[in-house]
Amino acid sequence: MEQGQLIKKVEERVKAFIETHRLLQSDKRYLVALSGGADSVSLMLILNRLHYLVEAVHCNFNLRRGEAERDEQFCIALCERKHIPLHRVHFETRSYATLHRISVEMAARELRYHYFSQLKDDIHADGICVGHHRDDSVETMLMNLIRGTGLQGLRGIAPLNGDIIRPLLCVSRKEIEEYLQALGEEYVTDSTNLVANIVRNKIRLGVIPAMQRINPSVGESISKTTIRISEAFKVFEAAMQQSVTNVLGEEQSLEKGCVIPVNRLCEQVSPEYTLFYILRDYHFNSSQVEIIYQNLTANSGAVFSSSTHQLLVNRDQLIVEPIRDSEEQSVTLRIPEEGSYLFSNGQKLKIERILVDGSFQISKERACVNMDAASIHFPLILRTVRNGDRFRPFGMKGSQLVSDYMTNRKFTLFEKNRQLVLTDRDDRIVWLVNERPDDNCKITATTQEVIRITYLKVE
Repeated sequence: MEQGQLIKKVEERVKAFIETHRLLQSDKRYLVALSGGADSVSLMLILNRLHYLVEAVHCNFNLRRGEAERDEQFCIALCERKHIPLHRVHFETRSYATLHRISVEMAARELRYHYFSQLKDDIHADGICVGHHRDDSVETMLMNLIRGTGLQGLRGIAPLNGDIIRPLLCVSRKEIEEYLQALGEEYVTDSTNLVANIVRNKIRLGVIPAMQRINPSVGESISKTTIRISEAFKVFEAAMQQSVTNVLGEEQSLEKGCVIPVNRLCEQVSPEYTLFYILRDYHFNSSQVEIIYQNLTANSGAVFSSSTHQLLVNRDQLIVEPIRDSEEQSVTLRIPEEGSYLFSNGQKLKIERILVDGSFQISKERACVNMDAASIHFPLILRTVRNGDRFRPFGMKGSQLVSDYMTNRKFTLFEKNRQLVLTDRDDRIVWLVNERPDDNCKITATTQEVIRITYLKVE
C-alpha cells in the first residue's frame, strides 16, 4: 500500500470511529495527553489533520533519568513545529507515592488524571483525549479474563469514560507505527515498555505473540469480540436494572442501604447476578456475593462486611446498612435536668414536667413516653443496650432481659445493636426508647406530675 493511501486509510478509520461513537465535535476544544510515544504522537497528529481543535499536555514524572527530559524536549519541539499549544507539568511521583502509600504506577495515574481534569476546566476544554489503541483494549480484556471478571471486564477499554476520550481504539499498534513512518514522523520509546516485568507487558510481549502463532489476526478477532460484548452489555444492563427494580421496588432509597426480600430475589432469571448488581454499589466483591448467595437460607444472623457496609441475613431478608463508627455504636449521653437537648450525633431529646390536671392527655406517639415524675430521678443517661440489661416492660409483673424482649419482637441484629435505653441515676432502665417504658414508672391514679420525654433522630 502506498504511503498516501495508508495515511488516508488510518485517518478515515479514526474519523469514522469518532463519528460512530460521537466522541468529538468540530467546534469544541480538546486536550491530548502527549507522552512522546507513538500512540500519543499519532493521536495528536491525526486529530490535528482531521481539523479538530486540540492542545497538548505533557507530564514529566521524573522517574526515568535522562529519558524523562528527552521525552519532554521531544514534545516541545514537535508542538512548536506543528503550531499546537503545549502545557507542561512536573511531578515528584516517588515522593507522592511514599506519602500516600501507593505504588509508583498508581501515583503517576492519580497525578496525571487530576492535572488533566484541572487543566481541562482551566482552559474550558470539552474532553481529554488519550492514545489507547486496539492492542491496549485487547490486553485489558485478557488481563481481566486472567484475573477473573464478569461481562463488564470483557468489554476491554471503553471509547468514552466521563471526560476521557479514546479515538484510537479502532487501530492497532502496528498500524500506528506504519502511519507515523508514512508521515515521516518520529517518536520516543519508553524503555520500561520493552521489559516483561509487569502483567500487561507479560501479556504484550509473551501471551499475545503466542496467540498470534495460532491466529495471526487474534488481536482483531478479540477486538471485535469486545465490541460485541459491549453491545450485549447494554442489553444486559437494562435487564439487570429491571431485575433490581423487581426485587427492591421503586420506593427504597438505596443511598445508605437496602432491604432485599429473598423470595423476590429468587424469582429473577439470574438471582446471584442480580444480588451482585445490587451489592456492588456497597463495595461487596464477587467472591463475597457468591458466599452470601450460598447462605440465603442459612440460619438468621449471619453477617458479612465490605469496606463500607454490613449485610445481615435476617430470616427471609438481606439487610444492608452502613458500618457505623465506634462513636455511633456506643452512645452515652447525660441529661442533668428537664429541657431540650440536641446532641452532636443528631439525636434530639425533649424532657418536660407536666402537671396532671383536667386538660392532661397521654401522648400515643411511639417516640414519646409519659411517666410518673415521682419515679424519675435525675440525672438520666441515654445509652445503647448492654448485655444483661433488664427492665419490667409496661404491663408485665416480672422483669425481663432487654435482649429477650427484642428477640420476642423479632428485632434484627442491627436493630438490637443500636437500640437505646434511658436510665436514671441508679442505672435503672426507665424507658426502652421508642418501645416500652418500665412498669415501675407508669402513671397511676395518684400521679400529680408527669415527665414527658420525646426522642427524635435528626437525619
